[in-house]
Amino acid sequence: MDWIKLADRLYPQVDGTPDDMERKYPPRNLPEGAKVTRFAPSPTGFIHMGALFPSFVCMRLARDSGGVFFLRIEDTDEKRAVEGAVAQIVEGLNDYGVRFDECAVNDGGYGPYSQRARVGIYHIYAKELVRRGLAYPCFCSEDALASMRAEQEAEKANFGYHGRWAKCRDLSLESIEERLQNGEMFVLRLRVPTSPAACGRHPLPDEGGRMVVLDDPAKGRIEMPPNEIDHVLLKSDGVPTYHFAHAVDDHLMRVTHVVRGDEWLATYPLHHMLFDLLGFPRPKYIHIAPLMKQDGGGKRKLSKRKDPECALSWYAEQGYPVDTVREYIMTLLNSNFEDWRRANPASDSNTFPFSPKKMNAAGALFDLQKLDDVSKNVISRMTAEEVYRQLTAWAERFDPGFHTLLSRDPAYTEALLSIGRGGAKPRKDIARWGEAKAYLSFFFDELFTPAAPPDPAFCKAYAGIYDPEAPQDEWFAAIKALGGQYGYCPDVKQYKADPSGWKGSVADASASLRLALTGRESSPDMFQVMQMLGQERAIKRLMM
Repeated sequence: MDWIKLADRLYPQVDGTPDDMERKYPPRNLPEGAKVTRFAPSPTGFIHMGALFPSFVCMRLARDSGGVFFLRIEDTDEKRAVEGAVAQIVEGLNDYGVRFDECAVNDGGYGPYSQRARVGIYHIYAKELVRRGLAYPCFCSEDALASMRAEQEAEKANFGYHGRWAKCRDLSLESIEERLQNGEMFVLRLRVPTSPAACGRHPLPDEGGRMVVLDDPAKGRIEMPPNEIDHVLLKSDGVPTYHFAHAVDDHLMRVTHVVRGDEWLATYPLHHMLFDLLGFPRPKYIHIAPLMKQDGGGKRKLSKRKDPECALSWYAEQGYPVDTVREYIMTLLNSNFEDWRRANPASDSNTFPFSPKKMNAAGALFDLQKLDDVSKNVISRMTAEEVYRQLTAWAERFDPGFHTLLSRDPAYTEALLSIGRGGAKPRKDIARWGEAKAYLSFFFDELFTPAAPPDPAFCKAYAGIYDPEAPQDEWFAAIKALGGQYGYCPDVKQYKADPSGWKGSVADASASLRLALTGRESSPDMFQVMQMLGQERAIKRLMM
């Protein structure tokens, strides 16, 4: 076979060379040890937790090492493309603090950043592989491929285009020319080499016991059989498959670490081979286990179809702060993050020493209760001003009526949010902004739902002596004194030691006041609650 002649026949329009590409996309000028990572989604526009999870890993690896993190859109499958998807991806991830150093709107010199705009580049490498006898045109129809698969299934043979099923692997130049003259469509396939010289460092499929070895920082050492399939490199329309495109792109964009889901593990032998055949140094692959969810007695993968919490939009609707989501992801990514947080309660999570080696190889369990606990801690560390800003922004979008109440008197609302905030043990009443309306409802007459106190006579009596100017110790002393007159023991310990002769303790008297004032059995500090309600409203509720 005259491979050079075939290459010129298949790709006469290609006049560039791999050396041209090396000059156009030289190694990046970065500090030693700097990592270059990429997030490379399809342009579907749907941003979900499965996208945020690996993008966090990529961003941290790049940021922590002084490297580069970029966005590349893998749009070789045109059927999946959604208009405006790229903007949705950039904006959606940006909302959660994922920011790219390079992307379609911020070209860093290694673009284009979408694969369909890079088709000419792939053709240069495709032509070079044909010239070296490492790729060939395949004219097999869909029916022929279906028949091949049926035969393999019947014989329990490995699926794929290989061995005696690779009908077009050794076509003569004359036969290929005849088919091209007849206008037959073809795909370009990898021609798995059978000589060590052609294959470079890669073990050959017919070498028996030799295995492809992957040293994965997250998964550890994995051995797999080498690739033996003549996979498609370019489809019939000239657009590359993911396998071929990612190898060319990752090399020319100088990616050092590829972070991807472990469902891609089975493709590693092919990608290992492609990098070697193309003469590229292989990047480090880090395979992430999927997020898991408890379902009945077992676990399953978090699902975009079944689980609303998979979509990032769900967190915005529920009112989880962005910092909560970021913090929770870190608990899922690294097993030692929670210990670090306890030791560094006020530190930015970006200062946590993230390591892929600390990732859960089997898949972290996504737990909504744990998410709420993390969120309560995050919100408890915020200032009242920050809580007000985030809460009103959420309410404006998702609960306009509540927003009107919150923003009617900003100083009043901020004061409400200051109750129990700060100090060694701040209150942790809400996990998301969607819970704030119920939590704050008794502070707004429009939302207040009265409840009958157990001792309305005591409440009315207290309304007659309430002094809003009294300091907290005098305020409580007045409750205890009046409580004694109404049969409530002023000392809780004394009451517990001998409850006979009392209808309750001062705690029970306070509980009556709380129910009358707030309509609930638990609330923030009662002294501060009454101060915020003001004398007129407090007395009115006590008298109801």
